[in-house]
Amino acid sequence: MYLVSLCLAGFNCRYDGKSKGNEGIIELINQGKAIALCPEQLSGLCTPRLPCEIIIDERGNRKVIRQDGKDLTKEFIEGGNRVLSIAKAMGIKKAILKSKSPSCGCGLIYDGTFSGKTVPGNGITTEILIKNGIEVYTEEDIHKLSGKF
Repeated sequence: MYLVSLCLAGFNCRYDGKSKGNEGIIELINQGKAIALCPEQLSGLCTPRLPCEIIIDERGNRKVIRQDGKDLTKEFIEGGNRVLSIAKAMGIKKAILKSKSPSCGCGLIYDGTFSGKTVPGNGITTEILIKNGIEVYTEEDIHKLSGKF
């Protein structure tokens, strides 16, 4: 069983009110091999919402900042922990999450300038899952997993 990002399942839950439906992900769900969740919605954030990106503050701490400057780190951590709780309850060991997202990004995230530039790093939920032994991939890696479904 896989955990997948809800937006990749075709649900309009992204910050912009849209989805990023992925045929391979949708097929996994249809086959009963995946469950779809959105950490941002699980934390109570609305859709649509202003975009958020991760920054490193002057103390070296990672923070999730909304485009208008509001700190939403607490909400992102809460959503990530709720996803982890569900994954643990279901015995899920692998996740396929939305690339570059401040919640779900794996390997690359936006750089905090809201300019579209990316930097190496992981989203908040991805970090929480990895620290708890769950393997995380992005939809861009799905071809690497096709033989493992």
